[in-house]
Amino acid sequence: PVIVLHGFQAVKDSLTTYPEGVSGRPTTPFFNEKANEKGILLTSGHTWKQQRRFGLMTLRNLGLGKNGLEHRIQEEARHLVEYLMSERGQPLDPSVSFRQALSNVICAVVLGHRFSANDETFQQLSFFVSLLQLYDTFPWLMDHLPGPHKKVRSCEGFLYCFAKEEIRRHEESRVPDEPQDFIDFYLAQMCKDDPTATFDEGNLIQTILDLFIAGTESTATTLLWALISLVLHPDVQEKVQKELAAVLGPSQLICYEDRKNLPYTNAVIHEIQRYNCIAPVGVARQCVKDTTLLGLPVPKGTVILPNICSVLSDPEQWETPRQFNPTHFLDKNGNFISREAFLPFSAGHRVCLGERLARTELFIFFTNLLRAFTFRLPEGMTEINTERIFGGLLQPHHYKICAVPR
Repeated sequence: PVIVLHGFQAVKDSLTTYPEGVSGRPTTPFFNEKANEKGILLTSGHTWKQQRRFGLMTLRNLGLGKNGLEHRIQEEARHLVEYLMSERGQPLDPSVSFRQALSNVICAVVLGHRFSANDETFQQLSFFVSLLQLYDTFPWLMDHLPGPHKKVRSCEGFLYCFAKEEIRRHEESRVPDEPQDFIDFYLAQMCKDDPTATFDEGNLIQTILDLFIAGTESTATTLLWALISLVLHPDVQEKVQKELAAVLGPSQLICYEDRKNLPYTNAVIHEIQRYNCIAPVGVARQCVKDTTLLGLPVPKGTVILPNICSVLSDPEQWETPRQFNPTHFLDKNGNFISREAFLPFSAGHRVCLGERLARTELFIFFTNLLRAFTFRLPEGMTEINTERIFGGLLQPHHYKICAVPR
């Protein structure tokens, strides 16, 4: 049995009133076959609690919310700007460069190093992550249709080998009591004597894959929608650029804290996430015990689909839900305001593990791009496709855009 939660009140109340009851995760076709109840993303119960708690703690230890991890994001934003500059305003497809930039942030956190854009291993890694969306949406087609998705079989073997090789490399080179990245912290945890622990190589490999999957595609997709919103609303783009110029120096390193002095820019980023809802139901939940939702009894095992898009376009919560309108996040004096119905990262116990990382990435990448470029449609183009490609995430169709240096 499946229950769909529609609208802000239904989603918020159901996921937060008895959050423990809806903290399970049904397995999807891909992960049912491959994850084997390992990692963070698709596990439930004791394994999930231990792995998630450790993941959050380790991200904090690696500098999430501090300058350490921001430096990694700033470095990748710089590389992305340099690449776009080299294109000299010519039409380009930004999807590959965006995904590689976000993947490199995860590489730095998990592996302790980044890859060059031309690295063959890195290209295979990025290709595999993008294929997961297709496989998981149409699993019954995957073994019967021709096309690039056939490569998923060889790619998944590659990715497991890649993770195992990184683990071996860390085992040989790591300095005890001086962990440098996520794998170092995890290996140290595996050495502790705890009979109830779920820390083993299988969970480490799957957690590495989970972090790459969750940490790359969603933020890259949001940035792709951001460019579409900017070219469709050039007045918004110009206003953001004026605010950035007024508040920040031309070579000033942009930090997440700067959002407090950039209310309009911050509002635009939030409106991009609200208007271009990329995760229709996030990741499905499952009742781990008999529980109550909205006053109604719901039995253990029921699948719960929180309709996140219905929250972000709830007419009772948003003044103009079907319009792109940054003033949803501004008061009458132009100050930024938070909105309770802004739930792109879901809610409750299974709220997105990487929410803070994603918020930081979006802000730093977006502001660096808008300070360096004006984004326009290629000459001769007057329209851009705004239809969504249905899948695990709502992707835009491939498009070309001109990043014109300012």
